Amino acid sequence: MSLTKSISADAATLTIHIKGKFDFNLVQSFRQAYAQIDKSITKVIIDLRETDYMDSSALGMLLNMQKSIDTQVNKFEISNCQPQLKKILQISRFDKKFDIS
Repeated sequence: MSLTKSISADAATLTIHIKGKFDFNLVQSFRQAYAQIDKSITKVIIDLRETDYMDSSALGMLLNMQKSIDTQVNKFEISNCQPQLKKILQISRFDKKFDIS
């Protein structure tokens, strides 16, 4: 499992890529990925293209992220979800707080 982040060419979008399992082992690195983002960031994308598992701690991390940078970021997106992950997010009603694709 690993986590990487990238910033768009216009410096407005932060993308956090998660590979493998999205669980409690990523708490520190996930928090660090968004902790000190530049003021120009207005959109955050969590890319789950290579994520095959997520647990309740991942849901908590997503909520904590949104809560801590909500005043700066106006759009949160969870993208490239595998069907089983998308179902977890929808059952948990995350589609009310995040754009999910």
